[in-house]
Amino acid sequence: MGQPTHAQNWWRSAVIYQVYVRSFADGDGDGTGDLAGVRAKLPYLAELGVDALWFNPWYLSPMKDGGYDVADYRVIDPAFGTLAEAEKLIAEAKELGIRTLVDIVPNHVSDQHPWFRAALAGGPERELFHFRPGRGEHGELPPNDWPSQFAGSTEPVWTRLSDGTWYLHLFTPEQPDLNWAHPAVRQEHEEILRFWFERGVAGVRIDSAALLAKDPDLPDFVEGRDPHPYVDRDELHDIYRSWRTVADAYDGIFVGEVWLPDTERFARYLRPDELHTAFNFSFLSCPWDAGRLRTSIDETLAEHAPVGAPATWVLCNHDVTRTVTRYGRADTGFDFATKAFGTPTDLALGTRRARAGALLSLALPGAVYLYQGEELGLPEAEIPRDRIQDPMHFRSGGTDPGRDGCRVPLPWTADAPYAGFGGEPWLPQPSGWSAYAADLQAGDPGSMLSLYRAALAIRPEFGDGPLTWLPAPEGVLAFARPGREGRLLCVVNLADAPADLPAHSRLLLGSGPLDPQGRLPKDTAVWLRG
Repeated sequence: MGQPTHAQNWWRSAVIYQVYVRSFADGDGDGTGDLAGVRAKLPYLAELGVDALWFNPWYLSPMKDGGYDVADYRVIDPAFGTLAEAEKLIAEAKELGIRTLVDIVPNHVSDQHPWFRAALAGGPERELFHFRPGRGEHGELPPNDWPSQFAGSTEPVWTRLSDGTWYLHLFTPEQPDLNWAHPAVRQEHEEILRFWFERGVAGVRIDSAALLAKDPDLPDFVEGRDPHPYVDRDELHDIYRSWRTVADAYDGIFVGEVWLPDTERFARYLRPDELHTAFNFSFLSCPWDAGRLRTSIDETLAEHAPVGAPATWVLCNHDVTRTVTRYGRADTGFDFATKAFGTPTDLALGTRRARAGALLSLALPGAVYLYQGEELGLPEAEIPRDRIQDPMHFRSGGTDPGRDGCRVPLPWTADAPYAGFGGEPWLPQPSGWSAYAADLQAGDPGSMLSLYRAALAIRPEFGDGPLTWLPAPEGVLAFARPGREGRLLCVVNLADAPADLPAHSRLLLGSGPLDPQGRLPKDTAVWLRG
């Protein structure tokens, strides 16, 4: 067998753009983003220079959790379009050199899924979920005390039915957990994978990938118990080895959402016969601090090295406070537990750091995920309380602002109604949103969009080679990567004072200008040719 070609290895160094369809672009004017809107913006995405699109769930759904409550994986939700439109989108993107990844949510389904509706009617489909009698004299207590997966939520993960039985849902009651010990659950999901691979998708993102398997005894939760009753259980690896066989038949790839503090156990999911890649949440949640960022980068590369998997780098996604806002706060890290209303933010500072962070992440070895709107420098929007839709807000008792602030529909055209998104958006756009419009930024060489376009045009020069740290003052990150035409350097200054640049032959790109003495100012990054 020969060596894999570059085309087969595209995912190792790809820039993958995350599309949250509901908020991307509205093609029919009803206020909800749709596939027609995405298709119309494919030239924009091609000009941006991304290699692939990852779509959040676009399937039939009651939208109790932003589409992560799937009622039918083989049907596109009518709010977004049709299966025929999805097939056209996949094909049209491919013609522009852009691959497509879809999202699979294997831990649970919607309570409107045919299986669960049959289970509620008392059918044998109950075996496909976790139904149990309650505890207490009359079964009035939940079967166990597992905590909710929604940060800050104190609500139970069990719901009691009129017949006295309870069913498990680690997320909302509208998202019943599947029983992955049942062969029909495994068979159905492998058929779903084939369904989408046969329609031309290049890969699959796996939601909550470490939660599927449950201890069959469903014991009470004990902090520190090993193995955990529902996180990172060994049974998962057999599931993903079986999935890998399916993907390999189509040259498809997987990226897993795997939140695990144990780096050795995290790496197990990336063995050559399991998942291709997994999201790097250490880097995403890391504060704007040179030492912490370097540690995150080193640990990420080290944990991927033994299994030969590429790292992934991401600054923001559909669940996380936008980078411009996060980097403009006193606490520049991210933690679901610390989200709060009214947190003071310096957007000018956050924007400067986000520009530097973009060049840092795009210079690292591996794949990069870019959440829609990050290339426009969008801040987190504070949604009026009476317009919030995210269940995370309600399940926290109203203390958590939820995730809607990073899901506000995009601004495309400055002088158009609703900043060119389409109809009146399903989430309100803040005042001044049109100032971030793509059409304004496209004509401004100093804009965030122009920075991303320039960076993505240069990035292929970095290839997939190793990273070598260079000597640098405290607070400065400097590293070299082998390029196609000699060594490439990335320098990021997080110190308080300007920093001298290492020896180089040419400045390729900067997140901001150098100072009059040719030094790198604070919160600025550059790419250099060595």
